[in-house]
Amino acid sequence: MTPAASALDIRGVGKSLLAEYRKAANTQTKIVDLFLAFIVATGVLQFLYCALVGTFPFNSFLSGFFSCVGMFALTVSLRLQLSSEKNVEKAFGEYTFCCLLLFFVVFNFIG
Repeated sequence: MTPAASALDIRGVGKSLLAEYRKAANTQTKIVDLFLAFIVATGVLQFLYCALVGTFPFNSFLSGFFSCVGMFALTVSLRLQLSSEKNVEKAFGEYTFCCLLLFFVVFNFIG
């Protein structure tokens, strides 16, 4: 198989995967997935800034980066709970409480 043929095959798999995702996922799941992508982008930008500019306020960098990691973990947990559709209100309540707790810890770590 030539490299061009394998690239076309990978594009076809990607297109079919995206079409199936759009068809199968509900609106809540898509919104949560977009928020997850935003969290990842924010974490990557913070890491690049730290690598390029420097780490002078190191506690601030650690707080921001661990905030992204914590929010990602909590949001993945919310996505898993929303996909099971057992009790959506309870899932959002737990997510909100855990996010507030995470932000409290992050703000205290900053100083």
